Amino acid sequence: MHTTRRGLLKGAGAIMAGAGLAGLTVPPAFAANTITLGELQIDTLSDGHLVLPGDFILAGMPQDALMPILARHGVSRDRLTPDCNVTLLRDGTRTVLFDVGSGPDFAPTAGRLLEALETVDVAPEDVTHVVFTHAHPDHLWGVLDDFDDPLFSEASYLIGKTEWDYWIDPNTVDSIGDARASFAVGAQRRLAAIEDRVEFFTDGQEVLPGVAARASFGHTPGHMAFEVRSGSNAVMIVGDAIGNHHVAFERPEWASGSDQQTDIASKTRVQLLDQLAADQIPMIGFHLPGGGLGRAERKGDSYQFVTEI
Repeated sequence: MHTTRRGLLKGAGAIMAGAGLAGLTVPPAFAANTITLGELQIDTLSDGHLVLPGDFILAGMPQDALMPILARHGVSRDRLTPDCNVTLLRDGTRTVLFDVGSGPDFAPTAGRLLEALETVDVAPEDVTHVVFTHAHPDHLWGVLDDFDDPLFSEASYLIGKTEWDYWIDPNTVDSIGDARASFAVGAQRRLAAIEDRVEFFTDGQEVLPGVAARASFGHTPGHMAFEVRSGSNAVMIVGDAIGNHHVAFERPEWASGSDQQTDIASKTRVQLLDQLAADQIPMIGFHLPGGGLGRAERKGDSYQFVTEI
């Protein structure tokens, strides 16, 4: 396995205006990491970042124990700015995206995937497959172009059957809660637009050669991770099953407000970190820093995110 870290910058940052975002600078799109597994090349691409109120993730956690963790990582309690990392896999025949970012309609600091793809000389029509970890806006909403047609016009789309069934269900918008109702409306519209190109898979299935689905339910009811393997080398694409580099590693058993099924998600996070740390399998996390590539290392009774792999 060969890895490199790089920052292929393209374009100037833009100053964002809008509710709560005045004065924020959007960083340039870039390709952050490259991993080579045999004939497979994996790049992580920045879609930008999100700006979230701290309470969205942290409100239900024990605050006295939480604050020292945030301080150790230099993270604000009031505002979180997680990176958004899309994974690109190429094997000489297939060009595969794992998730497609926010597109233009979700967050003004995100939606930069097309610029990032340009830095690695990939056009939308070059993409042969899009594989979804789950259908939250920052992972799905970039699937359509400005005319509401599929942006990746030549691609097949793959999503877990449990995840599809949840979001396409018309009752989800009423059961998901007011804060996420727009997630359901947006997901239904976008999934309907690609319905005739969708293929479904289940836990343990090889969705593409060298890519196996791993159930990691809880963040959403059908969230999937993916183990990419070539011979004895592997990388785990964890999506949002491990959603940050601080609390999720130090106290993975704590319920996170970003998870829809908090108890299931906590168990999933603990099990996944235990596996990744024991087997020393590198991971790519959608919201982990530095392009998302790193590994989990045991630290006493908890874990830490280490970028050296």
